Amino acid sequence: MQDGGEVLFLDGVGEVVVSIGRSGLSLQPLHPELVSSCWSSITLQPKLDNKIKFSDVYAVELLDKGLICGPWNTRTAIQGKKNIEMHRFVVHGITRTRKRPSPWVPCEYIFGHKDLKTCKNWFERLMACINNEGDRPKSLMVFVHPLCGKGRGVKNWEIVAPLFDRAKIKTKVIVTNRAGHAYDTLVSLSDIELKALDGVVAVGGDGLFNEILNGILSSRYKASYPPTPEGFGYFGSNENCEEQTRSGLNCSMPTPDSANTTFPGNSTKCDDHEPLLSTSQPRGLEIPSLKQDHLVPFPNDWFRLGIIPSGSTDAIVLSTTGERDPVSSALLIILGRRMSLDIAQVVRWKSSPTAEVLPTVRYAASFAGYGFYGEVIRESENYRWMGPARYDFSGTMVFLKHRSYEAKVAFLETPNTNPLTASAEDDVTGAQPLQSCQRRPRKIICRTNCFVCKEASTSGKNSEGEVADSSRTICENPKWVWSKGRFLSVGAAVISCRNERAPDGLVADAHLSDGFLHLLLIRDCPLPLYLWHLTQFTKKGSDPLSFKFVEHHKTPAFTFISSHDESVWNLDGEIFQACEVSVQACRGLVNLFASGPEV
Repeated sequence: MQDGGEVLFLDGVGEVVVSIGRSGLSLQPLHPELVSSCWSSITLQPKLDNKIKFSDVYAVELLDKGLICGPWNTRTAIQGKKNIEMHRFVVHGITRTRKRPSPWVPCEYIFGHKDLKTCKNWFERLMACINNEGDRPKSLMVFVHPLCGKGRGVKNWEIVAPLFDRAKIKTKVIVTNRAGHAYDTLVSLSDIELKALDGVVAVGGDGLFNEILNGILSSRYKASYPPTPEGFGYFGSNENCEEQTRSGLNCSMPTPDSANTTFPGNSTKCDDHEPLLSTSQPRGLEIPSLKQDHLVPFPNDWFRLGIIPSGSTDAIVLSTTGERDPVSSALLIILGRRMSLDIAQVVRWKSSPTAEVLPTVRYAASFAGYGFYGEVIRESENYRWMGPARYDFSGTMVFLKHRSYEAKVAFLETPNTNPLTASAEDDVTGAQPLQSCQRRPRKIICRTNCFVCKEASTSGKNSEGEVADSSRTICENPKWVWSKGRFLSVGAAVISCRNERAPDGLVADAHLSDGFLHLLLIRDCPLPLYLWHLTQFTKKGSDPLSFKFVEHHKTPAFTFISSHDESVWNLDGEIFQACEVSVQACRGLVNLFASGPEV
């Protein structure tokens, strides 16, 4: 449905017929021959399109009476003048180049009319249309890390804050000043206070996002622990898991909110905490006693998390938007974009071989890694005086030590998860081919409107359309596969983990919401081969997981056991000491202000 239209003046174009349709504004210049060819070069001015979608409009404002510019660089001027004083209103939207759909760039369309009442009428009509756009946030809590990414946190918030003000979004801004500040704030937040918010935004890196994630979920997410293989058995085997599920019981273990939950906050001494790069000194933060009845259960359909990238690598933003641009991320938040994101639930059973069994729950949004990945962040603590360069230095030192670790890993194999690389029994010697000859399946990269994630989301809903408990889903027909030996590293990627040093990430075809982890087992191998493997991550289009000493398994859950006294894990860049852990993918556990990487 579209109205008959009305003639308004559009800044830089001249007279246009403007009409409101169901999905946006339609523009038709009355004198197209006069439209300036230099229109798109004017600051903040978009390339003139015949339609402005409401979904791309983030604000509408009434302006004071002022000048409206007519067509430029023409012999003809409207009424003999280039500039005309008029009453005005402005439509704030986004524009994108044809060659690069992202990043998004704010733009403005300034309309004018000689009658003030006409401008007010258009303003009110457009505001009504914008307010009808669903899912747009009205109230947000914003955490700003002041020292992340060489101090970019505060600067980036100062850049994007006017966009939120213009869109009339209320923001409660908290600048973090100590380790665990965001975690403590969110854990102590009552459910009534949380329900008054549409989401929480991190202005920082992946470490700050991880702190917010754990602060939100630690006291509010109710689910069973990850399933474990037969014989692991702190709570018995999973042989009767299916029967327990039918009877409404959790899979062989109590709910996490009955366990000890701690979180090592991110120290403001370092620039940020990023997957595979940085660290913080662990400090346990005890959470208050938990209520049984929660007004804000997870997952839910309305609460979302956002990131305005300001860190050292920003792997989560790059994997979910394809761009490391604060303005684009801010516009995604303001326009209310939404996508589901898998989260890894990590349960530590024992911190060391001699420690007592004490389940401790943590959550990770991008990556959980042991061996090389954990040692790098622990080693970097000794060189804090070097600043960000300590990560490269520590990585080199750990690489040259070339330590391997005896461990056992059991992963859950389902009908949809076949081995993606050579089997565990393949020998890794100089006499064998350096890379596997096994044909790998064609990679399907996760993009906007990804059909893989949509199919997983649909299959994961119950008859009432609600998201099913992921722990129950993976208990159906479980089959455990063991992999034993000496490993240089054990890692689980929840998402692709793209960053500037690894343009395709750790796993190029990891999806954002399919309910699977990508388990990477790097077996002991000669140092030159390991170097070759690592350098492949820096090359776009390469295949670093095709080596004979690399196992890649797509799995919903796995269990890890090591006898090493100082076993250290890296969870989204945070140190987590554990020698026995169980990990599961919680499908679509949180919603993100994002829409997936654009092509």
